[in-house]
Amino acid sequence: MPKKENIQQMFDGIAPSYDRLNHIMSLGVDKLWRKRAVKEIIGTDSGLGDRRRSALKVLDVACGTGDSTIDIAKAGGSGISVIGADISSGMMSLVMEKAARAGVTDRIRLKVADGTALPFEDGSFDVVTCSFGIRNFEDKAAGLREFFRVLKPGGRLVILELSVPSKPWLRKLYDIYFMHVMPLIGGMISGDKAAYKYLPASVHAFPAAPVFTGMVSAAGFRDARFQALTFGLCTMYVATRP
Repeated sequence: MPKKENIQQMFDGIAPSYDRLNHIMSLGVDKLWRKRAVKEIIGTDSGLGDRRRSALKVLDVACGTGDSTIDIAKAGGSGISVIGADISSGMMSLVMEKAARAGVTDRIRLKVADGTALPFEDGSFDVVTCSFGIRNFEDKAAGLREFFRVLKPGGRLVILELSVPSKPWLRKLYDIYFMHVMPLIGGMISGDKAAYKYLPASVHAFPAAPVFTGMVSAAGFRDARFQALTFGLCTMYVATRP
């Protein structure tokens, strides 16, 4: 795995084209995955009891250009507070412009931060979420421990991450597209073919869902579970801080 400084530079470089490429290459399915995660964060699936959803304090780690941050802010109502944190200031430079178009700038704050050393006090958040970012962490276990630390007791962890489908025929198609076609398209549009070789390789290198779920539990979380989405192209992980 590249050092975090290299990851930061890579995402700073591809930030201007990242959104367009992300939606094109996922055929827009990433929007459905985020919608499913938002249900876990603030919807009827959140398990937060009678706590007012509109008063939730949410941390979106590795928020990138803010798609998840904005979706959460829109769904949560006027009282919600969402902090987007990312190591790449270039990616986050696009967030508030998008938030303004969505009418939710008053619900969002941003912080340049390393997900393995979050600059927040213990027990600061009702929910910590991370969409398509934890596979880029140099030390994933350290990141999970930080997520645990900044959550309130009873708070919820929701992670979305790309994954490799288990069915052989689908995995073969996946490998052809993501290991060969995607770097070509990504390189043409972004000017950085190497970045779009790294991105699918990082998905292959990510731990299998049962293994990563075990890592979540080892960080102190309880009731850790995972759910494969869209034939296993994405996996959602959910857990609770005791």
